[in-house]
Amino acid sequence: MAIFDPVLIPLADHLENPGDSYPLAGTVDAASYTIGDKEFALPHGVSYDVVLTNTGDGVLVTGIVRAEALGVCDLCLDSAHLDIASEIEEYYLFDEPEDPEEFEDGFEVIGPERTLDLAEAISDAVVLDTPFVVLCKPDCAGLCPVCGCNLNRESCDCADRAAEERAKSDANPFAALKDLKFDE
Repeated sequence: MAIFDPVLIPLADHLENPGDSYPLAGTVDAASYTIGDKEFALPHGVSYDVVLTNTGDGVLVTGIVRAEALGVCDLCLDSAHLDIASEIEEYYLFDEPEDPEEFEDGFEVIGPERTLDLAEAISDAVVLDTPFVVLCKPDCAGLCPVCGCNLNRESCDCADRAAEERAKSDANPFAALKDLKFDE
């Protein structure tokens, strides 16, 4: 399922013979995309630089997709900057195959109007290069679970106080040892 509007590429006057290639570059003017409950802004859209090659029975599309995405850090809730750079490789058939099961990953058929829609291939490339865990920086310290301060910008003593309280607590498995006297 494509997350972007159609990117229609007319093949008329291009790729008439097997082995013919057609280089193509452009930008998908998308403002944002969503994966699950995460939304990412695309301030400059998504650029693509691909080569379409007539293989005789279809068109092979290979190239790269690039985007700058802005999201929210999963640990500290600050803004996170992502550089998306993903390879694209998609195969489109001229005609419906006699044995569809031979294409286990599925296939797309180029219709009689001889137009390709690259939206799904571009969407897949962007989604695959978007990290599952979004971080503002690799060593993000996150938020303090007690007071909520951003540990990247300020410090608190909540962790030290919690450790002291655990050490004093009777729920601590070592609490029975606190009154232990060692003979000298």
